[in-house]
Amino acid sequence: MRAAKESKRSKRSRFLRDTMVDVQIASRGIRSRRVLLAMRQVPREIFLDQRFAVAAYEDTALPIPKGQTISQPYIVAKMLEAAAIAKSDRVLEIGAGSGYLAALAANLGREVCALERHEALVQRARSRLRHLGCRNVDLRHGDGTAGWPDGGEFDVILVSAASAEVPAALKTQLAPSGRLLIPLGNPDGVQPLTKLTRAPDGRFVEEEIEEVRFVPLVSG
Repeated sequence: MRAAKESKRSKRSRFLRDTMVDVQIASRGIRSRRVLLAMRQVPREIFLDQRFAVAAYEDTALPIPKGQTISQPYIVAKMLEAAAIAKSDRVLEIGAGSGYLAALAANLGREVCALERHEALVQRARSRLRHLGCRNVDLRHGDGTAGWPDGGEFDVILVSAASAEVPAALKTQLAPSGRLLIPLGNPDGVQPLTKLTRAPDGRFVEEEIEEVRFVPLVSG
């Protein structure tokens, strides 16, 4: 009887994820098949407290502890599509929060290194990533503005917090032809989600993707 109930719950979750992808994401212009498939596969509800799980597939950001949020599904998809993560890519995420974006990136790339400044969130996210079997994610407690100094260069850097400028350390850790996505602007208002691509000559080519609203990137 218990197995039957869990199976019913699993089917319901799958239906809600598919509906979310079809209605909130694909219909708004997200075309990457790999991104759409990843979002169909990763259950968003397990990254939320039980009282918010019922709203997991609604078209909105939702609160998590420590005054942080799990981003709106469409914005997550938009960021991932702009990042164009290849199967061989190494990904750095700044501001891992619940771990949801790290789980999606792990589905798309070879390796994910993720940083979160709230230690309590790190422990929760690690538990959920283990539950999903995400063995290619290394999640640490640390200052995201310093990046991952001992990790070499990354093909993709995803910053899940708003900053008035791109931290210098993150620029140095971006590989040639790498893509860095960051909400760039006033942390207290709406920010343009900005994509920086590192050209072969070291220049950074900047492109605005979408208006977003993220919590501030905090040092320390």
